[in-house]
Amino acid sequence: MFNKMKNKFLLLLVVGTAFTSTSFAKGETTPKLAESANRYDSLLSVWYSNNVFESYDNFVNEFIDIDMSESYNFKETLPDSVYIKRLDMLATEVHLPYNDVVKRYIEVYTIRNRTQMARLMGLSQYYMPIFEQELDIQGIPDELKIIPIIESGLNPKAMSRVGAGGLWQFMMRTGKSYGLEVDSYVDERYDPVESTRVACEFMKDLYKIYGDWTLVIAAYNCGPGNVNKAIRRAGNSTSYWDIYDYLPRETRNHIPAFIAATYAYTFHKAHGIEPISPPHPIATDTVMVNKMMHFGQISSTIDIPIEVIRSLNPHYKIDIIPAKQTAYPLILPIEDCISFVDQEKNIYAKEEEYLAKYAHSKSATLNNEERAKIYKQNYKASVTYKIKSGDNLGSIAQKHGTTANKIMQLNGITNPRRLKIGKVINIK
Repeated sequence: MFNKMKNKFLLLLVVGTAFTSTSFAKGETTPKLAESANRYDSLLSVWYSNNVFESYDNFVNEFIDIDMSESYNFKETLPDSVYIKRLDMLATEVHLPYNDVVKRYIEVYTIRNRTQMARLMGLSQYYMPIFEQELDIQGIPDELKIIPIIESGLNPKAMSRVGAGGLWQFMMRTGKSYGLEVDSYVDERYDPVESTRVACEFMKDLYKIYGDWTLVIAAYNCGPGNVNKAIRRAGNSTSYWDIYDYLPRETRNHIPAFIAATYAYTFHKAHGIEPISPPHPIATDTVMVNKMMHFGQISSTIDIPIEVIRSLNPHYKIDIIPAKQTAYPLILPIEDCISFVDQEKNIYAKEEEYLAKYAHSKSATLNNEERAKIYKQNYKASVTYKIKSGDNLGSIAQKHGTTANKIMQLNGITNPRRLKIGKVINIK
């Protein structure tokens, strides 16, 4: 099977490692328009601290990398027959078997972490229509829309320790090889629409090799090289559960997590899980920008917080739409699209005020002083903190204006759920 696809496989072997899931940074999504930019930014910070996993380490710990030896006493668990019957109800091209591993994940999603699942369901209201449309266009099973839930926690600004970014967790090399634009101004790995298109193309290529969507999901996570090694070690079996023990640990957990997330997403109401409203507008539209433009031109003219623009257009890296030789899309709330069209002349009239230093080249880069100004808000002086009873990394990070992932990396913490009371940690 692999010899027939040798050339394609060599390409996939190079780029396939892009989809290994590691840690991701705190995202930037927003509620609807607030009364002022300062108040809005504050609400954004609080919402994300309270409602979204601050790091991929926390996300993996809660939803993916479950300790199967740990004993849980789930009083609300259902009989196996109920889970089996519901999974059997799903008309899907992806095999969704039920076993003890899958059961544990379903219980974690629907019982232990039901609040986090409700938050992911809220974010799904915005992102799932984007995924569903592209999956339909490319003729790929609809249920693969669940992959970004387990890859990035539906955080469009997700960034792993090894540099995989976006909802679908692309490495830069992979994104460019599939046609995504990545330069000083634009990184389409973070564009929900474009990254979804490329993810579908990549999955179609994997399916040509394996002919099995479960193996496609596994290869998407750990790369086809690791899947092929597992197949050889399992005596050339192409059954996922036959190669299970030979896959990287995270990928072994990945398929059960996918099945459980599919179950929880489909049957959330049966478990009393109601979506928590997402922080950014759901009703949006797109306008095309034909000249280089700074987000500040838009924000200051039609009175929309710049964070709203950033949250809906996460692929523009430094608030610039570099439309010098070609038009670029700009996503805005529907009501603001109308205002943009009405005020377009006034918006463009502010280009001298906002774009003087970018006038010469689309590929111009910021100097150190300018970059320092943009990222100033991310700088914090080092402080120490003594862990108290009841503390968790999320609450500590919120108090100090940082993220749980940064604290873990700074202090070498590998398990955020096992903090030692009295231990002094560094925070920056």
